[in-house]
Order: sequence, then structure tokens, then C-alpha cells
Amino acid sequence: MNIRDATEADLPAIAEIYNVAVASRQSTADTEPVSVESRLPWLRNRDRATRPLWVMDADGAVAAWLSVDSFHSRPAYNITAEVSVYVATAYRRRGIARRLLQEAIRHGGSAGTRTFVALIFGHNEPSIALFEGFGFQRWAHLPGVTELDGVERDVVILGLRIDGRGAARINHRQVLRAHDKKNVCFGCLELEEIFSNPLHQR
Repeated sequence: MNIRDATEADLPAIAEIYNVAVASRQSTADTEPVSVESRLPWLRNRDRATRPLWVMDADGAVAAWLSVDSFHSRPAYNITAEVSVYVATAYRRRGIARRLLQEAIRHGGSAGTRTFVALIFGHNEPSIALFEGFGFQRWAHLPGVTELDGVERDVVILGLRIDGRGAARINHRQVLRAHDKKNVCFGCLELEEIFSNPLHQR
């Protein structure tokens, strides 16, 4: 499996993966499918050095994608970025989201990012567990701020402070409290390995 910058040729696969998430009502606040055309400005109008959009290839296809987007348009927020990751149904539970998120954290430090945030539905427990496994902490709980098919849903804001090397500023005790010992295997027990062994060189 290979992580690389997304191109316009990848947009059909990116949109397809995202639209499955839209239909699931689990991981995005969009309620209608997106088109490839609507994704073109999102792809083109980004600084690839600080706001990358990556795909992971597997078996000759796009298996997943990750985006790093600006948290807010005002310049004082430039040191903070929002990270999102989506995996095709056929490639879930293979550690792909963890690999992409691992690389985003490592890259973020060198790109000048000091804080990553993720906005996740409160009922999306697998995604919350994924991010908490990398040391993200629950910074805010917004009750009932979204409505999906007539049901109000909470949003959890998770945050992670990183240093210039792309290493998370993590309190290991907090990570341990976030997971029982069965689930912590991809969390703090692997952090030293995650931040010392790059997946690939850019």
C-alpha cells in the first residue's frame, strides 16, 4: 500500500468513498451525495505543503483518503488544521486509517501545524477510538448541534498538540484512561514506534 498526493483522476474514487459515508449518517454532516465537479475547487485550491490531500492505493485502487484542511479562514488560526479520513468499505479494519493518520501527524509538525482537531459525531465510537488512540483528547462536547433524518446528534471536538518533529504532546496516562488494555494496542504502546519510523520519505 502506498500513500501519495491525490490528483484530479482520483476524485471519482474520493467522491465514491465519501458518498458511502454520507449515506451511513455516521461520519459526515453532509446529507446529500457530492459530485466530482464539486470537489474540484477543494482539490485545486489548497497548499499541498501545509494542507495535503492524500490517497492510499491498494490492489490498484484508491482504498482511502485523508485531508488536512484549515480549521478557520482567519489567519491567526493557520497553526491549527482539521484532519479527516475516510476508508472504502472493502478496506476497513486493515489499519489503513491509522497509517494515514500517523503520517498526517508526522507531516504536520514539519508543515508548521501545532494543533490538529477532528469533529466527530458522538455516536461514531470507532472514529473517536481511532483518534484517541493517537493521543487526541476530547476538548468539547456539543450536544444536539446537528440533525440527521430527524434525529439530533452530538458532535465531539477532539484535539492534539504536536511539536515541530510531528510528535504528539501526549499524556500517556490520559491515553490509557481513554482505552481499556484490549484497545490500547494501536495507542500509546506504539507511539514511540509511530513517531520514530517514517512510512516513507517525501
